[in-house]
Amino acid sequence: MKPRAKIICIANQKGGVGKTTTAVNLAASLAAAERPTLLVDIDPQGNATSGVGLDKADLERTIYDAMINDAEVRGLIVDTGQPFLHILPANSDLAGADLELATMAGREQKLKYTLASLSEEYRYIIIDCPPSLNLLTVNALTAADSVLIPLQCEYYAMEGLSQILQTIGLIQKNLNPFLLIEGILLTMFDARGNLGKEVATEVRTHFPGQVFETVIPRNVRLAEAPSHGKPVIYYDITSRGAASYLQLAREIIQREKIHG
Repeated sequence: MKPRAKIICIANQKGGVGKTTTAVNLAASLAAAERPTLLVDIDPQGNATSGVGLDKADLERTIYDAMINDAEVRGLIVDTGQPFLHILPANSDLAGADLELATMAGREQKLKYTLASLSEEYRYIIIDCPPSLNLLTVNALTAADSVLIPLQCEYYAMEGLSQILQTIGLIQKNLNPFLLIEGILLTMFDARGNLGKEVATEVRTHFPGQVFETVIPRNVRLAEAPSHGKPVIYYDITSRGAASYLQLAREIIQREKIHG
């Protein structure tokens, strides 16, 4: 029997923290390690979808059709052209999904049931959430085994972190008691200033053992890659951004080996 896919959702209700960047580049880096990986985009902005080179405007069917219209999910999966990496894409069709889900029975578990039949086909399923705590994000947290929280190294970082942790607590209590925190990922780290170092120290002090060793730097290549429709490892493998996400993938794979 094949091992069941590990489902990791990338969540933070705060925008601009590197959430989609992390989803795309972690998925690509896990795939580069020859782990069959599915990237699931449930953000109506569809940035993870365009980040792997798909034209959102050309998509006839997306994850919306699986969650709202009960379409067969395998028919919606797209090969990215990168070995071991597939995507379940999204576009602006998802914009109204929150309202449509609100009237449905089992509305918080639509994504969980959508992904259930894929659990033996992939080693990792990475879900990119919207930058808000809406029903789409609740669906992702309910479907996931764990949540990875990107945290920008800035002044108000801890404030945003407390909100997402509170939401995770509510999900654990009411919908998904097995949800774990995969880890807090420090992003947009600028080693030249003191603020980033102070935030990193504060987060590691408050959450011992829950912060990834890998830190994602501010990096021009990382910022440029989405406009070329490529994960950074396929845009510039020599960049610090590429090295950091490959290291993050290694850290996650290594944890799997230790914890099973």
